[in-house]
Amino acid sequence: MSFFCNFQSDKCPGPINGNPMNGLCEKVCLEAKKVFDACMQQSQLTGIVLNLTNLTPSNPTYPLTFISAKSTTSVGTINNLLVEPLKERPNSARVKCDITVPLSVAYVDANGVEGVASSSITITKDVILNIPSASIMPYSVESVVSVVSNIGTYTAQDQFTIDCCVSIILKIVMEVEILIPSYGYAAIPPCQDYTQEVCAGFFELPMYPE
Repeated sequence: MSFFCNFQSDKCPGPINGNPMNGLCEKVCLEAKKVFDACMQQSQLTGIVLNLTNLTPSNPTYPLTFISAKSTTSVGTINNLLVEPLKERPNSARVKCDITVPLSVAYVDANGVEGVASSSITITKDVILNIPSASIMPYSVESVVSVVSNIGTYTAQDQFTIDCCVSIILKIVMEVEILIPSYGYAAIPPCQDYTQEVCAGFFELPMYPE
């Protein structure tokens, strides 16, 4: 069993049935990361130059043929951050930064040997986000990133030029202690052993619940 598999208890997460006030027993102070604002931009970038490092296996036979590239982490590295409050829009600011995304690049060399290498791209973002009012606790800017590509050309030694799809979420966040109502501790059910029929129909499911 699990929280959502054949487990009936009012002490587990899930939809609320009846009066949501029933069962509330305490106020809980949680350490959490509060998101004050966030935005997502998705775009297709063309002509992006990737310089390869850490080729594995080393010393491939050139030229190389591009197979694919994808980000190796969901967290981008933010540099050259500028947060400029906007006088005409209270609690809003221009947020400009460079976001570096590490990539794993797959290729085939001239002898048909598959290999992988490391690379990265840097993307500049210039957006408007809401920021919290002045306080002792500082806020920070974070990014969630995803980069994928299956179109690329070998343009120089250890270099590809690619077209890629990029998704970037920028967030204004702060570490806080927040007070929330609670139904108490969750009841943890025993695990259900995996059996083949558990996956029946799995691949026909939508990406997200309705």
